Amino acid sequence: MSHRPHTSPAPAVMIFGVGSFAHSIGGALADAGAKVSTYLTRDYAHFPPSLVGPAFLRDVHPNPVPLVKQHKIEVVVPQSIDWAMQPWANDLVKSGVGIFSPTGEAMRIERERDFARKLCAEFHIPFPKSFVAANRLAAEKVLADHPHAFVIKNPLCSPTSPIHTILCETEADTRAWLRHVNYAEGIFLQEYLGRAEAGHIVLVSDGEIHSLVTNQEYKYAFNDNLGIIAGAPLGGVVEQDENDKYGLARELIHPLLPWLRSVKYHGPLQVTAIKRNNKWRVIEYNIRIGVTSGPMILRMLKNPAEAVLRTARNEKLELAFQETLNFGCSLTLAGYGYPFTQVTGPHLPLVVTGEFDCDVWWNEVARDTDGNLMAAGHRIADVIALAPTLEAATAKAYENMRKLRVVGSYYRTDIGQTLWPPGAG
Repeated sequence: MSHRPHTSPAPAVMIFGVGSFAHSIGGALADAGAKVSTYLTRDYAHFPPSLVGPAFLRDVHPNPVPLVKQHKIEVVVPQSIDWAMQPWANDLVKSGVGIFSPTGEAMRIERERDFARKLCAEFHIPFPKSFVAANRLAAEKVLADHPHAFVIKNPLCSPTSPIHTILCETEADTRAWLRHVNYAEGIFLQEYLGRAEAGHIVLVSDGEIHSLVTNQEYKYAFNDNLGIIAGAPLGGVVEQDENDKYGLARELIHPLLPWLRSVKYHGPLQVTAIKRNNKWRVIEYNIRIGVTSGPMILRMLKNPAEAVLRTARNEKLELAFQETLNFGCSLTLAGYGYPFTQVTGPHLPLVVTGEFDCDVWWNEVARDTDGNLMAAGHRIADVIALAPTLEAATAKAYENMRKLRVVGSYYRTDIGQTLWPPGAG
């Protein structure tokens, strides 16, 4: 394990991403003193990251490693696990730059859903009954042998997976979807256990686990948890939780410590779980701090740039939290047609009425030739507020959200009112 003598007071950070993820993570780190730039990994939402520092186009720079060396970058923060599948991934690892993500074998805990299931079995961590099926015939046999409702997922986790999560609440729902899904990579069937879902996010560094927050993502498209599971959450709640008051880390992450050490895991780790019969059961693990939770976590830490850099270097952590920022609320302004992304509209005027007094991070937003803000896609902005109480955080977030207007847009009005506290259905 590496131990460097000092941490740079103003580390040079490069975000790999686009939109509100890059804007928010970059903005929070820049406010903490970091020198921020962004490598734009996708072909949309390029404007927001440019507001916090230089942004580099993938088409101009197909390999970011020369940029990393040229700009003396100390840590890169990937938005997606797909960076590891790029032809330049090995060059990035070999460059010696800190990567705020586990690498190599450690990535399998998110990348391969059945690997996570086997890992839980090895360390006696509760996990729903799950199966991998190569084709429709095999999937229908699983359902015949185990007549339950199943959540249907791709066996390999990726933004470009042929299947995105389909949540079936009955056996009949499952049977109907099995006739319709894309079996290009097979499917992963995970027994449906209800809606009492919550998550917990830690940093793993120097062989130790450090709890950050307990969180809840609102994944359904509409109020009262109606509609489909959207491509990204429509909002979320985080609670500062360094002592793991709900037991998620104790029950579902700490038992993995021997494996985490064996693969030299260092980076963020999130567990998402369902509570059933008073017991937490793992749904999945993720190796990022999250699109909704990440910027709130960085605001809650007293020195987020140092925490990111030291974690990326696998160094000992001494985390300190802002005493008054106990809760955070994130709201997403969804654009025309969302979550049905095949429905598209024109670029539409984005009207702001009044000054913001919390974080507003732009997503698929651009400027027109006159400099006016325009909504340019399906997800427009994330409004994020932090406060001593959940009630104060949600009130401030909604107050600021009401200052935004785009025709055909919407946001959920019940964030923090359902699914919380953790374990509530």
